[in-house]
Amino acid sequence: MVETRNEIRFILNGTDIALTDVAPDATLLDWLRLDRSLRGTKEGCAEGDCGACTVLVGKLSAEGLVYESVNACIRFMGSLDGTHVVTIEHLRGDGDKLHPVQQAMVDFHGSQCGFCTPGFIMSLYALWMRTPNPSDAAIEKALQGNLCRCTGYEAIMRAARAISSYGKAAKDPLAVERKSITARLEALRDGARVEVGSGKQRLIVPANVDDFAAVLEKEPGATIVAGSTDVGLWVTKHMRDISPAIFIGDLDGLRSMSEADGMITIGAGVTYTEAFEMLSKRIPALGPLVDRIGGEQVRNMGTIGGNIANGSPIGDMPPPLIALGAQLTLRKGNARRTIPLETFFIAYGKQDRQLGEFVETVHVPVPAKGTRFAVYKVTKRRDEDITATLGAFYLTLAKDGSVADIRIAYGGMAATPKRATAVEKALIGKTWSDATVEAAMAEYASDFTPLTDMRATAEYRALAAKNLLLRFFVETTGTKAPFQVSRYEAA
Repeated sequence: MVETRNEIRFILNGTDIALTDVAPDATLLDWLRLDRSLRGTKEGCAEGDCGACTVLVGKLSAEGLVYESVNACIRFMGSLDGTHVVTIEHLRGDGDKLHPVQQAMVDFHGSQCGFCTPGFIMSLYALWMRTPNPSDAAIEKALQGNLCRCTGYEAIMRAARAISSYGKAAKDPLAVERKSITARLEALRDGARVEVGSGKQRLIVPANVDDFAAVLEKEPGATIVAGSTDVGLWVTKHMRDISPAIFIGDLDGLRSMSEADGMITIGAGVTYTEAFEMLSKRIPALGPLVDRIGGEQVRNMGTIGGNIANGSPIGDMPPPLIALGAQLTLRKGNARRTIPLETFFIAYGKQDRQLGEFVETVHVPVPAKGTRFAVYKVTKRRDEDITATLGAFYLTLAKDGSVADIRIAYGGMAATPKRATAVEKALIGKTWSDATVEAAMAEYASDFTPLTDMRATAEYRALAAKNLLLRFFVETTGTKAPFQVSRYEAA
């Protein structure tokens, strides 16, 4: 029997917090600014893009206490149980001195209008704590999710390089107090289910995965919130009612990742950041893709399972996972079923998921030796998360140079992530050559009726899809493009 408590418990800077009155859609940003008057955390975009609201959230993991930068604007209060929230007001140096990150930003003129500065400082703080002497590439990656509209990036880069000359990360209060904070967080782990509110207006934090399955059976219409990088926008931009909400982001049973017999198994609650090392090592083409999913704050929150379960037609992970032949395990109560990932997506907003059922694990085959696999993402800007078209290609050639197997999957082309089966059929058994590829391109019209929206026109998407196949051919053969696909010209 799982015990239930009616309050969310966490640590805010140095203070223990217990809240018994929290709305399911209450964000950390609003609570900090309106309830606690901690206004150093700014509201900019309210959708997790600009980074002005960046704070750190510390959580216990297999590696111990880990602090990560997150977007407070789309982080719900219900996800904070058992964590340590650190805002810019908590930064301090020796005596009356500024914190090393703050002093570096002052001395190197990293702040212009200043609105975005607290967010930059918190992102750099997280980086400095884990990598006191980072490379330029590491600095740029840490700041992907922070925008300076005054374009002061070079000054910020200089400040980031100099932080360790102002102090040692090992002497920072978060490092010195790590043992005591860890002990305080462990004391908050009482194994209880959290339920706050009544009737429909409730938020629930299950005690474990089994408890989650039981709760969802009783509340099949509840909104499941993992990283909230998508659901957060349902609230801040679309004003949707997500009550009741079940928060599953910190359930240990959904956060494991392992490999056996050439199969990587990923728990639905594993974040992009947590998955990056294994995926980039075992399936190298996925590394650059994951690095382009939002900024670091989004990758620290967003989950691979959530990206699949929400069924977005522009989700970045489904196309490459479909091309790899991934499978999905769904659970309802104690019953489980495993299906090919490509069959999970039925139509726009509709997935093969029954009421009370949830995505539990994703199973991803590691490409066999000799196969070719690539992923290409097309956006208006390289650092933009809004995908126009994303293509994934998996190729196996026979000894005679013919196509033994090919799987081509696209996102952003239709109402769901989808394979280009007619194109595949036109290639299988044929020699992997320029003539074969050029002929197969004509089959795209049978596979897709591309969408036109704010990201791209249907004509652009159709042309981009063909060009991505051409790029894959060129890269796998090491030759120059044997023929030219016409450039897109806007009307």
